[in-house]
Amino acid sequence: MALTITDVRAICTAPQGIPLVVVRVETSDAGLYGVGCATYTQRWMTVACEIEHYMKPLLIGKDPTRIEDIWQTVTVSPYWRNGPVLNNALSGVDEALWDIAGKRAGLPVYELLGGKVREAVRVYRHADGRTMQEVGDRVQAFMEDGVQVVRVQFGGYGGNGGERQHLDNMKPDGACPGAYYDPLTYQLSVVELFAAMRERFGYNLELCHDVHEHLEPTEAIRLAKELEPFRLFFLEDALSPEQGAWFRQMRQQTCTPLAMGELFNNPTEYLPLIQDRLIDYVRCHVSQIGGITPAKKLAHVCEAFGVRTAWHGPGDVSPIGHVANLHLDLSSWNFGIQEWAGLTPELEDVFPGCPELRRGYVYVNDKPGLGIDIDEKLASKFPCSEALPTWTNCRRPDGTLQRP
Repeated sequence: MALTITDVRAICTAPQGIPLVVVRVETSDAGLYGVGCATYTQRWMTVACEIEHYMKPLLIGKDPTRIEDIWQTVTVSPYWRNGPVLNNALSGVDEALWDIAGKRAGLPVYELLGGKVREAVRVYRHADGRTMQEVGDRVQAFMEDGVQVVRVQFGGYGGNGGERQHLDNMKPDGACPGAYYDPLTYQLSVVELFAAMRERFGYNLELCHDVHEHLEPTEAIRLAKELEPFRLFFLEDALSPEQGAWFRQMRQQTCTPLAMGELFNNPTEYLPLIQDRLIDYVRCHVSQIGGITPAKKLAHVCEAFGVRTAWHGPGDVSPIGHVANLHLDLSSWNFGIQEWAGLTPELEDVFPGCPELRRGYVYVNDKPGLGIDIDEKLASKFPCSEALPTWTNCRRPDGTLQRP
């Protein structure tokens, strides 16, 4: 009897208070199923609806071994394509199918992707703080744990550190609510931050920073140039996707390594930056581009142009999504670094089979498939909130909305 898909389900859970979406694909072979990450935290209910009402009837009865055909079919099914809701739902299915393929073969997914080219995955950690001392102390703690690369942020994205009272005085009467910041104060504080970190830790530690598209293009280029003496590992999301054409001017004026991509959904957004060698690291959110299938293709394209991978790995990726990233990292020769937000005990309980962090490297297990699962009964104890995000409402001192 031919193997077929018999059910597709969305599982929503929030063990850390962050909505996560997981897809479970079941097959006609009793006990054979796969899981994948479809997390789009800011619109999780919409993704769950896409999975339950559109993916499920489209996929039931199909052969789960035809991963490429299913990926292409789902992509064009709604006619309009490459949007975040469709791509995340598709990612959950795609990763689940790779999980099934590994289980059928009795091999971990990285073996199906070409096999290991390294034994573990080097990661970078987040050292945020409201003061220089706080940031430095967190960097110190990571160093003592063996972490080799640290992202440093002063006062969060676009943060102003101790200047927030000054910022409050700049707002106009009747200013809209939002996460306010001052671009000039932010730029000056970042340069001061890196000067302080290099003075305290020297240059044997790799440091990076996330602008989070909070600056206008000329401001971002100036900041990249001012940071050159501090030898960054990379400067992340210096520009918004809408201003990607400015990367050419930035590349011509600074040698600071550039990383970009977590907001990309469509190949037409990232391919020009790669083929013209305007960035050093591609940082796509794997579920936002549709899962393992397109991510592996993207890694191969990047390899041809000397661009390395640094997949997005924040708290709003499920542990299943993190593991998918790691299988890609282990099997991609042009891997650069992996963002690692860390896994709490609650996440490890809900998602048995989580990877292990040791001295700055993350290790996956060698179980067939992705090697991770979800405890649905335990997951149900952590319902997702329907509250809308507030941090995406970022504003400049005069109240103008800014890219978050």
